[in-house]
Amino acid sequence: MTAGNGWPGYVLSFEDDFSAPDLNRDRWLPFYLPQWGSRAASAARYALPGQGLHLQITRDQQPWNPAFDGALRVSSLQTGCFSGPMGSDVGQHRFHPDLRVTEPQPETWLYTPQYGLFEVALRADLPPGYLGAFWMIGLERDPAQSGEICVCEVFGHERGPDAFRVHFGVKPTHDPALTLDMQAARIPGSPADLHVYSAEWTPEGVTFRVDGQVVGRVSQSPAYPMQFMLNIYELPHLLPGGERRGPWPKTMEVAWVRGWQPGPLEGPRLA
Repeated sequence: MTAGNGWPGYVLSFEDDFSAPDLNRDRWLPFYLPQWGSRAASAARYALPGQGLHLQITRDQQPWNPAFDGALRVSSLQTGCFSGPMGSDVGQHRFHPDLRVTEPQPETWLYTPQYGLFEVALRADLPPGYLGAFWMIGLERDPAQSGEICVCEVFGHERGPDAFRVHFGVKPTHDPALTLDMQAARIPGSPADLHVYSAEWTPEGVTFRVDGQVVGRVSQSPAYPMQFMLNIYELPHLLPGGERRGPWPKTMEVAWVRGWQPGPLEGPRLA
């Protein structure tokens, strides 16, 4: 499913179908929060077969930050990066109070919109212990601008024979203006099929859709620019028996990512 001729009232501002032989580095940084570890340790495993992106967890992949995130493994792309100097506590998505910058990062903003409609088409054919996600985080030049819009989280253990669950919503992180509001919806079919997950973000709130159908709304709105985070995780606490098992690699297939922002001629918003 695609956006067809577009969304009323919006113009396309970002699009990647990953058809090029190499990752577009004007669009994506292939690292996960490298300021809290390093680019080498957080480098994404991925393949570009010519149509779409395959984000992967491989058999030989090591945990990205054992000191603060345990045995969690992740392959991630992000559209911005910011950190303070070595040893400071300044940086994006500071998920633990003791985190300090171990590898300072150049300030990089590739795609950092404020408000719009953002969507990803993906297949999350994942077993228990794995998570596919598309989310947005604040740029955090101001530490309070750290909220998160979770467009979709698809867990491997939440799939059944005829349906699966998708999680979405808003997380405050350190933003005092936000409160946690995460929701979930049962989606008919299989997460291994291609589904389009989207979030329409306005100053009044965020509307979430799967395959064009509204699945939930949040009446909160981060009031600052945000960047994309696109990733696959291996979650050790959800691995059956706590053991890593093949076949390898574990793969989330991304057909495309699109960003739409309010156009110069405002049309009606979607219902």
